[in-house]
Amino acid sequence: MTYLIYIGAALAEIAGCFAFWAWLRLDRTPIWLIPGVLSLCLFAFLLTLVEAEHAGRTYAAYGGIYILSALGWLWMAEGIKPDRWDIIGVAICLLGASIILWGPRPA
Repeated sequence: MTYLIYIGAALAEIAGCFAFWAWLRLDRTPIWLIPGVLSLCLFAFLLTLVEAEHAGRTYAAYGGIYILSALGWLWMAEGIKPDRWDIIGVAICLLGASIILWGPRPA
């Protein structure tokens, strides 16, 4: 379930940030900011649903999922297929995120 929450949070964050990008960089109307802000609020809420003792570890582990989602956005929304270095990099990030989130900790 944690990965699903992280994926949802990543999509909400990317969509929210893209709304600002569209407004500032693509000369879209400021109305884009309304769904952008709502999406960023959803992102923040979703991260609170992750079962973890400390917020910092939750955010650190989320970073790996965010990187994977950003490359998915690159491919699906921008039409740029990730290359092998992107794939290797995201694999390393996901491994690191998993270690941070589920690594054994002293009780």
